[in-house]
Amino acid sequence: MGNREDLLAGARKAIMERGVAKTTARDIAAAAGVSLAAIGYHFGSKDRLITEALAEALGTGIGDAMDALIRATAGRPLPEAFAAMVDGLPAVFTDQREAMLASLENLLRVSRSAESRSFMTDAMPQAHRDIARTLIETHPQLTAEEADGLAALYFSLAQGLSVLWMISDEQTLPTGTHLVAAMSALRER
Repeated sequence: MGNREDLLAGARKAIMERGVAKTTARDIAAAAGVSLAAIGYHFGSKDRLITEALAEALGTGIGDAMDALIRATAGRPLPEAFAAMVDGLPAVFTDQREAMLASLENLLRVSRSAESRSFMTDAMPQAHRDIARTLIETHPQLTAEEADGLAALYFSLAQGLSVLWMISDEQTLPTGTHLVAAMSALRER
């Protein structure tokens, strides 16, 4: 790995051990085995490094897991596939709990940083495209527009359900079947 990749890994390690608020640039540099100046050189700031490290960790962890959930529904009717994906999310959240805690802690910092908000805003369309690509591969009857809309829905639901999961218990989350029924009611009315 190069210094940039070492810093991303070091940031994730330090954040998981200390939390976002307590992690210093020195902690990250020490965990990465690089100089403190490398943070500025590769990322411009500690804030940008933390934003990228957590976005990558969650994007990989939750993104790969959502991809697997969607692929497991190939060939099933879309409402059934959607319900199965939603019902699979709590297990994904359980597996990613520490990264999600760090991400929630990071959310306030990102909301106060124009640079971090800009990075996250720029990263979201790629997440939608990745989900849409998987949806088209597993449900080829979808048009590109339909897959884009479903991808936005899947992404938004995963974000919202993850927050609800963090502050409550799994039993309070809506089931996939419940959400499919709600969407059906919207369409019919």
